[in-house]
Amino acid sequence: MPKITYVSYEGLKRTLEIKEGLTVMEGAIHNSVAGIDAECGGACACATCHVLVDQEWMAKVGPPSDMEKNMLQFASEVGPTSRLSCQIRVTQELDGLVVNTPKTQQSAL
Repeated sequence: MPKITYVSYEGLKRTLEIKEGLTVMEGAIHNSVAGIDAECGGACACATCHVLVDQEWMAKVGPPSDMEKNMLQFASEVGPTSRLSCQIRVTQELDGLVVNTPKTQQSAL
């Protein structure tokens, strides 16, 4: 299974094996990763699963869709590598992916 590393604003890292086909958000929810609340359940209807993708992974993760861009307007600390983790589908190609949760979504991992 691909390994995804979730990094808190404080720098705490948690690497988890996530089943292919799930989203980065689902992997976080199934493993109680703090800072990824997913209030809409992954419907791209909120921004509570906002993450900052490490720059080196942006080409593989790809840009956000127009719908996702609209939702990101409701997130805090949006940057050029911002994505909603509910919109990133885990594939073997993403093995090693690193995502960071913004300070405003933090509590201990």
